[in-house]
Amino acid sequence: MIPFLDMKARHAPLRQEFLDAIAKVIDSGDFSGGAPVADFEKDFATYCGTAHAIAVGNGTEALWLTLLAMGIGPGDEVITVPMTFIATVEAIFMAGATPVFVDIDERTYTMAPEALESALSERTKAIIPVHLFGQIAEMEPILAFARKHGLRVIEDAAQAHGAEYKSSKAGAHGDAGCFSFYPAKNLGALGEGGAIVTGNADLADKLRMLRNHGQSRKNHHPVMGWNSRMDSIQAAVLRIKLRHLDSENRSRRGHARFYEAGLADLHGVTTPGCAVDRTHVYHLYVIRVRMREMIKDELAGKGISCGVHYPVPVHLQPACAGLGFRSGDFPISERCGEEFLSLPMFPELTQQQMGCVIQAVKQAIPACNAA
Repeated sequence: MIPFLDMKARHAPLRQEFLDAIAKVIDSGDFSGGAPVADFEKDFATYCGTAHAIAVGNGTEALWLTLLAMGIGPGDEVITVPMTFIATVEAIFMAGATPVFVDIDERTYTMAPEALESALSERTKAIIPVHLFGQIAEMEPILAFARKHGLRVIEDAAQAHGAEYKSSKAGAHGDAGCFSFYPAKNLGALGEGGAIVTGNADLADKLRMLRNHGQSRKNHHPVMGWNSRMDSIQAAVLRIKLRHLDSENRSRRGHARFYEAGLADLHGVTTPGCAVDRTHVYHLYVIRVRMREMIKDELAGKGISCGVHYPVPVHLQPACAGLGFRSGDFPISERCGEEFLSLPMFPELTQQQMGCVIQAVKQAIPACNAA
């Protein structure tokens, strides 16, 4: 059996460090916020190259609270992409704003900057590019467009911990960057967690209030906020795992090169593209194939577990029916939704395992074409 993701293998080498860190938190009695969270925030801000990091309960709240802190709400529009996990759009809805979509680039699967002009209106207030699968969107033209029209830029970096664009890390390009620490992420907690990074001190102060019931100091609530505090155990674990993130991302890139070499000449398979000015961290290794479900079943029959991200683009989800979008509105996202197949990808994956995956894909393609 070759799992899609092996969490036991990821955590086994660090188990004792986790237990020691958790014991310190238990002994301290400091379970919510406090020194462990502050220490992680400092480390993560330094890692991302930003002045501030604000730890929160999860990645969805990171996006939502950032929109609120920027004053974005009812009557406002936020441009994003339909090829993403629904949390990106969920946060816009929760802020009371309206999502407006542009399609993705067919090679990188990130926001197509040339499409932004067609989505602009007098109500547009922000852009949320999504760094899908571990590759940063083409930020330079997105930022130039935003500056021209006075828009805020929020990076959805939930899948891009440690990815780089022109030598700067994810989260350091826009007005703010939002991360998820869901366990399966490149930097994952032992539960839920999220963070916002920013260079804007005023924005950081607003976010710190919003995540803690709107408090500026104890028992003083200038605004209505939310309970989105990170717990200290997750912060202590994340601080340990952050030290290993770069080496694990290097392993992922090595795995991607191995897959690329094995699948490069296979007719009927499109391997992921990486732009020359970017460093991909391969949160997922996603190929494109026709007859995706048949091929997935063929691999499952050989004991290989694969994933599918994301078969129904957000604009076609029932929850977004009120926006009025139809099939055909964003053809690249829709085509990718029909063809994406995520192969096993985690740092501890062996070349023998990847060789088995490659061989199985090579066998499945002609078998499905002949069916």
